[in-house]
Amino acid sequence: MSEADRPQSTPECATMTAIVAPRYGSSEVLRTQQVPRPAVGAGEVLVRVRAAAVCSGDVHLLTGKPYAIRLGFGLRRPKDPVIGHDFAGDVVEAGPEAGEFTAGDAVFGAVDAGAFAEYVRVPIERLARVPAGLTMAEAAALPDAGMTALQGLRDVGGLRAGQAVLINGASGGVGTTAVQVAKALGAEVTAVCSTRHVEVVRSLGADRVIDYTTADFTREPGRYDVLLDLVGNRALTACRRVLAPEGVFVSSAGVPGGDWVGPLVWVAKVMLTGLVVSQTMRPLLMRPRRADLEFLAGLAAEGKLRPVIERRHPLVAASAAVGHVADGHAQGKTVIVVHDHPARTAPARSAR
Repeated sequence: MSEADRPQSTPECATMTAIVAPRYGSSEVLRTQQVPRPAVGAGEVLVRVRAAAVCSGDVHLLTGKPYAIRLGFGLRRPKDPVIGHDFAGDVVEAGPEAGEFTAGDAVFGAVDAGAFAEYVRVPIERLARVPAGLTMAEAAALPDAGMTALQGLRDVGGLRAGQAVLINGASGGVGTTAVQVAKALGAEVTAVCSTRHVEVVRSLGADRVIDYTTADFTREPGRYDVLLDLVGNRALTACRRVLAPEGVFVSSAGVPGGDWVGPLVWVAKVMLTGLVVSQTMRPLLMRPRRADLEFLAGLAAEGKLRPVIERRHPLVAASAAVGHVADGHAQGKTVIVVHDHPARTAPARSAR
């Protein structure tokens, strides 16, 4: 182990480089600053961040839209100016009651804020060990996308082996992960994406890929037990046409509804529709859980799950990384490399 990779002491006066949002706005407001290194408390660890990944939640918290979220995250400016949810790195300090985690452990997870920095403080219930076969960048790309896909398909959708599932929006971070999770659960997968993503999505194991620029999936003859909607670009009545009579529609789409309420109007519409039809209509609100991180780590260790990474940026270029995700149409995940780490050997991917 080199000196750079060795766990370090963390005096209270130490500082670190972080990406800070001094106010709400676009990615252009982000600044690279020196800030105090966080101190750990009971049930927490301090992680030296190797890589962090940008998710849609980072964009919402940066812009402060819909405005309703400011009630919990700061009315005039972000309550925690260091942004970032998903990360992977090494434990450098464990607080009291940190369970089995000790300095030197390679871990990944999700926090409410603070991941776009050299160090992040993490509650142990938001943490799991990096599985063999994943690089730090891949591990960082897994938490938000992986837990959203898993909870949407398995928990909300009730997807079981042998069932048919359609994933609308299969090329983004959640979509590319959902295709792989659905296959691991034993489902027959139909994926919907644009032309430039078709081959990548097919390579992930989708049984059928529909190019939405040339075909409308809501007018196809198939019927699906679960429809995971990550886009919200089709009316609920149209989606119900391709859903089995007792099928489940799961929406994790951030359909625009104005700066004040955002997707809440769409969520309400999904829930109200579910009250008057035979099919089950459910919105999805992902909740970070350690058990789910460990489940995803297990799939990755078995070679059944590998995050798709489109772009990598250094920490100082975090603004460009966030801007790319905010623009939409990203393929897979965008990762911020904070500290370089020796490559981890990945097992051969099995053909499907």
